[in-house]
Amino acid sequence: MKRYKLLLIVLSIFFLGGCEGYLDKQPLDQISSSTFWNTKSDFNMALTAIYGLNQTGASWDNPPGGVWSYHLPNWDNLTDNSYGQHNYFNSKSIVSGDITSTTGGYVSLVYSLCYQAIARINIFLKQLSTYKGTDITDAEKKALEGEVKFLRAYYYFQLYSAYGDVPLVTEPLTLENQEQAKVSSDKIYAQIISDLDFAIANLKTVPYYQNSGHAAKTTAQAFKARVLIFQAYGSNGTPDANLLGQVKTLCQEIIPQYALSPVFENVFQDKGQVGNKEIIFAVNYLAPDNVAAYGADLIYGDWIIVSPLKSFVDAFECTDGLPWGTSPLTDTANPFKNRDPRLSKTVFVDYVDWGGGNIYKPSNSRPTGYGVKKFLCPENIPYGYSTLSQQDAVVIRLAEVLLMYAEAQNEIAGPDASVYQAMTDLRARVGMPPYPAGLTKEQMRERIRHERRIELAFEGLRYLDLKRWHIAGTVLNNVKDGMIGYKWEDKFYHWPLPQEEIDKSNGTLVQNPDYK
Repeated sequence: MKRYKLLLIVLSIFFLGGCEGYLDKQPLDQISSSTFWNTKSDFNMALTAIYGLNQTGASWDNPPGGVWSYHLPNWDNLTDNSYGQHNYFNSKSIVSGDITSTTGGYVSLVYSLCYQAIARINIFLKQLSTYKGTDITDAEKKALEGEVKFLRAYYYFQLYSAYGDVPLVTEPLTLENQEQAKVSSDKIYAQIISDLDFAIANLKTVPYYQNSGHAAKTTAQAFKARVLIFQAYGSNGTPDANLLGQVKTLCQEIIPQYALSPVFENVFQDKGQVGNKEIIFAVNYLAPDNVAAYGADLIYGDWIIVSPLKSFVDAFECTDGLPWGTSPLTDTANPFKNRDPRLSKTVFVDYVDWGGGNIYKPSNSRPTGYGVKKFLCPENIPYGYSTLSQQDAVVIRLAEVLLMYAEAQNEIAGPDASVYQAMTDLRARVGMPPYPAGLTKEQMRERIRHERRIELAFEGLRYLDLKRWHIAGTVLNNVKDGMIGYKWEDKFYHWPLPQEEIDKSNGTLVQNPDYK
């Protein structure tokens, strides 16, 4: 507990660091900004506090950093994959097309949480740049700068992909300059790439599984590939070969340094994550003190805050590689029989069953009949308020890198041997057959997109995929089994800026054109 009290003090320093002369007395029982930032351990503690922002929180009405950690599955409630019965982050309004500057939930939280993180990062960078102590070498300074610039790029990408034009803030704000106008999205994108390039140049090549959740060179490379592949489809979904070429090169550098986990579920369960060579970056948890506010086991295994849709379940192939319903292996009496093994590892029907009588029946309703099994741990049953869920939230892994490589190379050169090999490796891990020979570029494109939906389900990427491919309207407006009506308009490719932020800016911040 002492460690977390210290972290709370550190967080207060981030908020008060720009307010000089706050009262005139130094409390004798607290750390102040004037006595902090004086040792290497101070910077290490501040770095931990920055990483910690992405760990905590519980629900839409308790602003959580978990939006991009253990709450990642909830993002799929905005897509054709699932339904959110509890309306976490106001997902129902977003799905139904009620997206305005006052919608709240994700629409306001992404903005405020990102700038909260960026403010802390900018204070850290400012203090680091003026630090004169001899206990941090120049190389260590570069590495620290690289880590926080990676994190700044991470948060600016969330802003970029959600809103487009936003304020670009790279220095600590004061009372004099706190009202910031937005800049064009191309400047935000340029800043993201600049920060990632610095991180790549200055971070060590140390895989996550040896690095306690800190960003490494490969972390920045993989995230840059994610940014570039998002950018590559521009404003109309037409791929840019130059950007995809950069994605391909980055993936080729990363792939040899990692290996697919032989057991799919080990990537997501606590006991399988230690030393797992597939994980490139994750948000770390450790019981009993450092756990999510409620935990993955409780919110997915008991509350059922994410309910897979039947159409998503039907999208899993049979074990012969043919679609369910078309394959001769289709068994309508037992829909999970003869299916892609990832189905039973990702979704449960009615109750969680780990075999051998180790089952858990959720206390909440199952509106679609299904729940998410992918992030649950069998040893944590029964799933309740006292469950200490310490499984790490995996943010980037090798499977995504393989899929990005295959997508990029297919768009550049068609389905060559390397594309087939990447997809074969990914599917072989779960015993699924390779794709048939002779696929066209268009056929392979659809296969890869389908594979992303299955392999990366509930990892927070489906919504971005639908947007970057510019198929969100086609897909979402044709969902037939949603528990609420879906409505997508093209203006939703960018959300409105939160009205409360515009109001606070005294006219400096201007609303996105489609929402005026």
